[in-house]
Amino acid sequence: MIFSRREFLIAGLGFLFLNGKKKEPYINTVNGPIPSVQLGKTLIHEHFLVDFIGADKISFDRWNRGEVIEKVLPYLLEARQAGVKSVFDCTPDFLGRDVILLKMLSERSGVQIITNTGYYGAVGNKYLPSWALSETAEQLAKRWINEFKKGINGTSVKPGFIKIGVDADKPLSELHKKLVHAAAVAHLKTGLTICSHTGLAKAALEQLEILKSMGVHPNAFVWVHAQAESEKSYHLNAARQGAWVSLDGIGWGDFDNYTDSIVRLKNEGLLNRVLISHDAGWYKPGEPSGGEFKGYTNIFNELLPRLRQKGFSESDFDQLLITNPAEAMSIRIRRS
Repeated sequence: MIFSRREFLIAGLGFLFLNGKKKEPYINTVNGPIPSVQLGKTLIHEHFLVDFIGADKISFDRWNRGEVIEKVLPYLLEARQAGVKSVFDCTPDFLGRDVILLKMLSERSGVQIITNTGYYGAVGNKYLPSWALSETAEQLAKRWINEFKKGINGTSVKPGFIKIGVDADKPLSELHKKLVHAAAVAHLKTGLTICSHTGLAKAALEQLEILKSMGVHPNAFVWVHAQAESEKSYHLNAARQGAWVSLDGIGWGDFDNYTDSIVRLKNEGLLNRVLISHDAGWYKPGEPSGGEFKGYTNIFNELLPRLRQKGFSESDFDQLLITNPAEAMSIRIRRS
């Protein structure tokens, strides 16, 4: 790959940061930190393995890493062939996060993979460890901060973002407010972006108010699965506040709806607040051969052609797939 003089300069600044001489935006991959400019074309919400057995039953011996790699690798290589350089794996702890597996996939595919810290409270708290119910927000945040500082599960792998999840079909419970509170505390100590599995707008806006009250700027928050909100004016509301509107279920169809949402945001001058991905995959422990797998190329084969018909340029696509992910996911503290 040939880099421009500007990219070399930015990469050099990132290198200075990584050596503790100057703070510049960077990303933690499973193989170590990189300057944000090296992220390249990025899918910001995908999965390689997810295990829905529950926090009280999950364990690494429920899957064989070799078998998972055999299943996943062809799809990852297909994404790389489409130009993808980086993938954010959004599988949280207690749902199948396996950083050793992620390192193996990264090494075999040549794709940069980023993992997360945080806890997933959606689906009635089935995937929360028992201590998430009893510990304070500050205690939970300390666990996530320790992963950022020391590595995950005794490895050198450090998270590149915070992943939480809330039930969005009702007002946030006190437990889910605590998860948001913990994410805010952790962000203000680490600079990790907060990605919250949400969906409906009411819960997204409620989370934004909590974060702002704690001094966290909305641009540190990614409204995950914003496509679930049918009233698209809420997308504009969140984006105007500075939050990231993540339209990330493109692996599952409904391409015209995604097209309409993205066109509306662009027409309002808000394309620079939009993230797109597939929420695709994934190997399912307990199912024969890992079950059905959805690949990571619908954006390139289905969505971008539709956007081209609406007048989108290659520069717009770079905004969505290169510029926005690097801006959204760079590790830096963002105060309100």
